[in-house]
Amino acid sequence: MDLNANDTFLPMQIGNLWFMNSANYTEITDTVSINKKLFYKFYSLVGGDAVSISYLRIDEQNRLIEGYPTSPLQTYLKADFKANIGDKFFTTGQKDYNDNEVTVVQKTDTEMTFDFDMIYHPNLKGHPYSVKYIKGKGFPGDWKKLKINNVVLQN
Repeated sequence: MDLNANDTFLPMQIGNLWFMNSANYTEITDTVSINKKLFYKFYSLVGGDAVSISYLRIDEQNRLIEGYPTSPLQTYLKADFKANIGDKFFTTGQKDYNDNEVTVVQKTDTEMTFDFDMIYHPNLKGHPYSVKYIKGKGFPGDWKKLKINNVVLQN
């Protein structure tokens, strides 16, 4: 699914960059095929020493899917951009610790926020965390540099 950056809550193209400083940033560095689907590789450096790599795609139903080459049959539903406020879904449907109940808590034409609750975890249930996306920009933040689809939006 090839979307214009302005049409999606998380634009995906190699080179997209959300940059705070040299110790804190996320960049799309590559693509990979997982179970015959195209995923974008998101490389994040946090605090200068913690690395996070995730593989994301937006499917035909405008849902954000996370997958990993090491477990090609397992995917996680991270966001449903067609959902409305109050709608709920589960990240895996497996009813295990990794299965979060997700609720759309905020949606406008330009922003969408999801609350994740680990309802199958005995200690973390009832302590949701929020994830927000901004249309045309992706991740919110006070970015020092923001590059989306070869356009520098902040420098």
